Amino acid sequence: MPQQYKIDKVAEIESRIAENAGLFVVNYNGLTVKQAQELRHQLRECGAEMKVYKNNLVKIALKNQEQPELDEILAGPVAYVFYESEPVEAAKALKDFSAKSKGVLEIKGGISDGKAVSADDVKAIAELPTKDQLLGQIAGLISGFARDIAVCVNGVSSGLARSIQQVSEQKAA
Repeated sequence: MPQQYKIDKVAEIESRIAENAGLFVVNYNGLTVKQAQELRHQLRECGAEMKVYKNNLVKIALKNQEQPELDEILAGPVAYVFYESEPVEAAKALKDFSAKSKGVLEIKGGISDGKAVSADDVKAIAELPTKDQLLGQIAGLISGFARDIAVCVNGVSSGLARSIQQVSEQKAA
């Protein structure tokens, strides 16, 4: 019979999995307390949160929530970074911190959009532009097309006006 605190902890993990869009798994072995606090602060700024749970309890919670199994990366001292909606900002924060800490923090993989992702996939996600950046690029493209159309439409009418003016000047002469 499992102990009550373990049942409660699995329920807590399940609720985190259900409430968040995904999670990344990182090896935090070797981080100082100050580095861990700094990482947690950076993650909070981008809408993510780092938690440490027992790997066996996380395996049970993932299975209960019908998420992909991460058995191969859930070994040793790992932390779980839960992100609310956008994986890009959390992945960038992890990648930047890993580079800053000279590889002490190791990204092992995770779950994004209901699929298991490898460490290389997480690093590739970190290279993507954020949602706000993409929306800005799309807005720039749309405004560029609108401006080009306005110039073309204006060019046709002004060209027609110049042609009519030239014809009227020729007839007057």
